Amino acid sequence: MTVELDTPGTSAAPAATAAGEWSGFARSLPKRLSELGQQPILVVSWIIVLVVIGWAIAPDLFTSYSPYDGNTNASFVPPSAEHWFGTDRLGRDLFARSVYGARTTLTATLLAVLVAFGIGTVVGLVAGFAGGFVDTAIMRVVDVFLAIPSLLLAMVVVSVLGYSTHNIALAVGISSIASFARVMRAEVLAVVTQDYVKAAYGLGVGRLGVMVKHVVPNSLSSVIALAALEVGTAVLAVASLGFLGYGAPPPEPEWGLLVAEGRDYVAVHPWASIMPGVALAIVVIATHRISTSFRKDHRR
Repeated sequence: MTVELDTPGTSAAPAATAAGEWSGFARSLPKRLSELGQQPILVVSWIIVLVVIGWAIAPDLFTSYSPYDGNTNASFVPPSAEHWFGTDRLGRDLFARSVYGARTTLTATLLAVLVAFGIGTVVGLVAGFAGGFVDTAIMRVVDVFLAIPSLLLAMVVVSVLGYSTHNIALAVGISSIASFARVMRAEVLAVVTQDYVKAAYGLGVGRLGVMVKHVVPNSLSSVIALAALEVGTAVLAVASLGFLGYGAPPPEPEWGLLVAEGRDYVAVHPWASIMPGVALAIVVIATHRISTSFRKDHRR
């Protein structure tokens, strides 16, 4: 009788924990919204990110200019009510190119984070759950990747794969796998020592069942928080590689490429490089502010 009473309670521990977290989130939602209203910088950050997402989804709603067609008679027009970011050497509207470039940069960023999250989570899960020699071997490889600067590693990978925006995304994702693997391994090592995991083994649940039903669901929260933090870093990495010429070739609009195209004229026509650069910096800062709020919520 004692076993019958303990069995359902033990098996349902992770589910009860998850249900409790969702219930607690629902109860705290009004308070969270109130706190959001007291943080104007966070509100502005959300507005900026949502607008940029709108640029990527429906760019024609934000500008009537083409990102490719220009007027050479209107080259290097300074910022004005007609051309918010000014024009480049070919007379193309820089704001329009920034708006249309959001789709390229954000798509590459999303792909990079998904690659890093997916592969890194699996690697960290296998290392932490298997333990022993497997854990040691995997983590030594992870340490090697962590010892290499991520941008340098991404440059090497994209040089092997070839120059394109999609390859940049893969390169940035591969360079971030080690961080996700390390965080996931740490979470798995903490979870496998919990009483409900030991109880599951005692009830005859196999290792695969324990991993799928108990370890994975209770180890993902920190990795998801890390994914939010990595978005801003990935945006900057994608733009940096585009600036160095590893991404989409001209005349494709891409944020890093826009900054690169205007750098030769920055002394005479500074807006050609500064305006796209400022827009990129604002997006990265806003993304980082939002991800920081996620990390604080996770620590609570």
